[in-house]
Amino acid sequence: MKKKTIVAQMESTAVCYETLESFARLEIQRWLQNLLEAEVTEFLGRGRHERGARSGYRNGYGKPRRLAMTAGTVTVKRPRLRDVNDAFESKVLPLFKRQSKELGGLLPELYLHGLSSGDFELALRGLLGDAAPLSASSLMRLKARWMSEYARWRKTNLSALELVYAWADGLYVKCGFDDRTKALLVIVGALSNGDKVLLACESGERESKSAWSAILRDLKTRGLKLPACLVADGHLGIWGALGEQHPEGAEQRCWNHKIVNVLDHFAKKDQPEAAAALKKMMYAPTHQRCERARQAFALRYRKTHPKAVATLERDWGRMVTYYDFPKAHWIHLRTTNIVESPFNSVRLRTEASRRYKKVENAEAMVWKLLTVAEKSWRKLNAPNLLKAVYDGSRFKDGVAVKMRVEGTRIAA
Repeated sequence: MKKKTIVAQMESTAVCYETLESFARLEIQRWLQNLLEAEVTEFLGRGRHERGARSGYRNGYGKPRRLAMTAGTVTVKRPRLRDVNDAFESKVLPLFKRQSKELGGLLPELYLHGLSSGDFELALRGLLGDAAPLSASSLMRLKARWMSEYARWRKTNLSALELVYAWADGLYVKCGFDDRTKALLVIVGALSNGDKVLLACESGERESKSAWSAILRDLKTRGLKLPACLVADGHLGIWGALGEQHPEGAEQRCWNHKIVNVLDHFAKKDQPEAAAALKKMMYAPTHQRCERARQAFALRYRKTHPKAVATLERDWGRMVTYYDFPKAHWIHLRTTNIVESPFNSVRLRTEASRRYKKVENAEAMVWKLLTVAEKSWRKLNAPNLLKAVYDGSRFKDGVAVKMRVEGTRIAA
């Protein structure tokens, strides 16, 4: 009997699972309307139908306004005032605002997950309800705003950043470029507090020394002190540019790219054995043991696979730079994964965005995607050691080298 009573009460209530979303949205709408009324009361210094010393009167309401939020779309009425000395401006719902700040952040998230422009409206209406104030023109304004933000970002003063490491790579995208040699050149940096930041995202020739030089020169002009170590792949352009713009900086080539290049000279059946030897080399605990592993590899394959050995030994000095930095940072310095991983999300988006015909549109879109991804980038390991690297401390095989003073000269 008690069970039947509970069921009857549940069936009679106005809220159930099927209507929970709409009920919550109406409650938010009611709460927001009350908040607007409270703002007017505070502005006038008196409640409705009350007298006060301050001038001004309530004068009904404006037309109903739709406000899109991540929780859905609600409709509220903005209170109007008359005979006031100072203009009333709501902090809750400023003029001309049709969406919450959080929803503005949701739109690039949808881009990040691969929704094309045509999918936008369907996705957002599913999230926000049929009353969501969306239109093709509003989406175009969104893209225009991104381009404006991107232009401002490219002029940001960087003198306050304490840059320790940087990773550089070129992203080939299918939108906005007619020439397949064109790429988006991206640099991600690690600061002395462990944070990773996007430093550059511009179009250019991936292998061009002049393109990379222009980017590095611009970063320096904006006040950035270039990193103690830069990590990149084997393209010569970035190394030539770095040698000119930052000759005192250390240079580390990506092991993942090197291993792929070496294995290209092996038959498929021989690749597992060679890959195991290369990875043993890559993860050697000291510089000396890494050199021994390289010599063993050369001895094993020089006669049978001379091109593979030559590829491994080419530019070898840049393969072992990470031994001169803290061991906790080696996992970050051995490869360009830090800049490659965000590219996976960008490629997903650009595969569906072939409609972009202008390079600047592609630049702005990819930049926006990377700034969205930047929010979830995790700190580097052992951030306490980053400050030491920034201040010029020396390391050998990952361990700090104690410095001693000999007269006026400092020696390790």
